[in-house]
Amino acid sequence: MLKAAYSPYRLEFNFQALTSRGALPHKDTYYIKVWDESIPERFGIGECALFKGLSSDDRPNYEETLNRLCGSINHGEQCDISQWSSIRFGLETALLDFENGCRRQPFPSEFTEGKGCVDINGLVWMGTLEQMKERAEQKIREGFRCIKFKIGGTDFNKELQLLDTIRLQHGPDELEIRVDANGAFKPDEALEKLKRLSVLDIHSIEQPIAAGQWEAMSFLCENSPIAIALDEELIGINTPEEMHKMLFYIHPAYIILKPALCGGFSGATDWINNAESKGIGWWVTSALESNIGLNAIAQWTAAMNVKIPQGLGTGALFTNNFDSQLTLEADKMTFNTAKTWEIPQLQWIIPE
Repeated sequence: MLKAAYSPYRLEFNFQALTSRGALPHKDTYYIKVWDESIPERFGIGECALFKGLSSDDRPNYEETLNRLCGSINHGEQCDISQWSSIRFGLETALLDFENGCRRQPFPSEFTEGKGCVDINGLVWMGTLEQMKERAEQKIREGFRCIKFKIGGTDFNKELQLLDTIRLQHGPDELEIRVDANGAFKPDEALEKLKRLSVLDIHSIEQPIAAGQWEAMSFLCENSPIAIALDEELIGINTPEEMHKMLFYIHPAYIILKPALCGGFSGATDWINNAESKGIGWWVTSALESNIGLNAIAQWTAAMNVKIPQGLGTGALFTNNFDSQLTLEADKMTFNTAKTWEIPQLQWIIPE
């Protein structure tokens, strides 16, 4: 009989992680594991990657729901988690890992055989302009050909100055620049800012204004000189019917898929099908998961044979992350079959 347990875990940043929504001192997450009671040492594991302050799952009864889910599995009962994206993400990963031999390969492919790679962008976190410039140059020296800047948290003119400096040194044939405003622009000033950004050959901007303003976002998507990608706009939309309604109304150039925030892998697949039917592009982004969640996202992404740089993390943000088989070579994420996983002892809670 299948059994389940969960464990809370606090990830500690190894730097001051600044966003337009403020500083992130740490990141609380949860893990779920499933196993056959006859072979308890073999288990599948997934990350229920709650993102406090952003995820629609950030509700008081989160751990209670996780406890109830594991209890239901332990008693062979059903539990409705359709409205809990991060829990769906974790459970789907754990079950697929279990079904594929408990090898931390929920999505086996040529990638997990060490034969493929996923191109990723280099992320430049907010900081002083000097810090951001140095971080960008470091990424470029490391071999990244696509850089994403988080903007909207400081003076816009200074951010433009930084981007202009980078663009003067690295032309569009050498470097693709993406920006992410995390909804920081006001609707009445967004179009002017997009026009000013456009002279710098920006590939795209994620979520220029806050989510939920469909009319204003639709107007921007129709009139912006820069391609707009929706990110936070996807959060909390859980059915294909709702997905169709939003995409049809706003019709962005791209959507950004964070499986832990947009319905797990099943929900993200629904988003892709809906977007592609409307000629809308997409790419995948991680959302501060540990290497357990990042591993699943990277494998899922690689299995779809993506062609453009993806927004996957590198696993280097936290001081207490887990060693995994993911490896970064310049801007290419690969799967090193010679490495092994190191998962420390976690405090597993087994509901009665």
